[in-house]
Amino acid sequence: MRDALIALWEASDRVCGKRLVSMIPVLLPALERHGRLKPTSAERALLTTLSAATIDRMLIDVKIAAAGGRRRRVGFYSAIRREVPIRTFNDWANPPPGFCEIDMVAHGGTSVAGSFIQTLTMVDIATGWTECLPLVTRDGSLVVEAMTRAQGLFPWVICGADFDNDSAFMNDVVVPWCRAQKIEVTRSRAYKKNDQAFVEQKNGAVVRRLVGYGRFDGVETARVMARLYAAARLLVNFFQPSFKLKEKRREGAKIIKRYHPPATPYERALGHPKLPSAVKRRLRQTYRTLDPIQLLATIRTAQEELGERIGKRGLAKVPTVSPADPLSFARSLGTAAKTAEVRGTHRRPKRRYKKRIRMPSKLDPHLAIIENWLAVEPQLTALAIVGRLATIDPSMFSDKQHSIVQRLLRSLRRKVAETAIVSMPVDEIRPEAVDGAACDEHSAPPTASPPSWPRLETGLGQLVDLHPG
Repeated sequence: MRDALIALWEASDRVCGKRLVSMIPVLLPALERHGRLKPTSAERALLTTLSAATIDRMLIDVKIAAAGGRRRRVGFYSAIRREVPIRTFNDWANPPPGFCEIDMVAHGGTSVAGSFIQTLTMVDIATGWTECLPLVTRDGSLVVEAMTRAQGLFPWVICGADFDNDSAFMNDVVVPWCRAQKIEVTRSRAYKKNDQAFVEQKNGAVVRRLVGYGRFDGVETARVMARLYAAARLLVNFFQPSFKLKEKRREGAKIIKRYHPPATPYERALGHPKLPSAVKRRLRQTYRTLDPIQLLATIRTAQEELGERIGKRGLAKVPTVSPADPLSFARSLGTAAKTAEVRGTHRRPKRRYKKRIRMPSKLDPHLAIIENWLAVEPQLTALAIVGRLATIDPSMFSDKQHSIVQRLLRSLRRKVAETAIVSMPVDEIRPEAVDGAACDEHSAPPTASPPSWPRLETGLGQLVDLHPG
């Protein structure tokens, strides 16, 4: 009985038990017709009445052996993810201030190897208030410390936190801490970034615009980024207006969006009816003490120091950038654009690619010979072809020319593959009677001689015949 079930499982291409239950009534008679399986009537009755749970239980050892002796284990954080509810973009329904979307931005440059700084971004849904905090590494305890610090930076109490499915958030440190602080915890769907549209927008408009895409690591660099974010939070939240979506509808293939008038998070907070007057009074007092030129000068100074640290990674001593004078910085604002000022954290401009004229190759006079060799022996390698060419002209060819021969082989085999794909016919599947005769209503097409099938390169570097047989 178990051997028959294993044979059915292998014949079904190792599908799961729930799918195999539906396949057995169809697969078992097909195997019996062709003599692949000969169960008794009692075994046939038992096989057709098996449940999915019984099939998985009977095949558990076979599946482990088929996987090379490794058993798939459920992730440690999957249980915590399951108990955190999902919230999409359309589920917010105008919450009061205090409900935030939280995400992390990696500052690893072009490589994710090793340890590097992460920026924890928190965005309030109702007002757009943004707080950014640098983390030296991705760790749940550091996320808790950053959220504790952010609770003192936000003008109001944090009531809800919407995370993504990152293990730095979905763990047994962050989720229990949020619940102990009476913070409602939700998460987005996996691989659905639009569920966190508010924070994803700030990741580009605030974090990447300020810091760029370089690689940053180390405690000293984190302190510089903390100074940068301390000045940027006041400039962004009090002086920089942003758009907020009002409605979105679809008309045919067009999506029409309507936005509220642009406003700063500070203005949205003052106009929100659910914020107490004491919070609004403190915001007005803070606003009167702020100098945007001073904040911008501090941001530029921190950006210059971060620009000096890009690519250094502790290998060279970074010069200390002196604090900027607000008066001289204000005088340079009118001329900075004319002098093509580039911030230290901006990407380096890419040089334009210079198109080159193809130079004649050493292989051009021998191209026909190489094609004839490949037609007879498709498995020839570049080194073998170079060896044959060296016997023909030793002064021109040696082992150093195998790279240009490899490029030539790739181009020739690509052309052969394209020709093979284009010339492959699409045959229609026509039902036939048991005795091989065609149906009366649908006459069979006249048979013709089989076409000359091309040869296609396989993944092993060999050419095989594309013949139906």
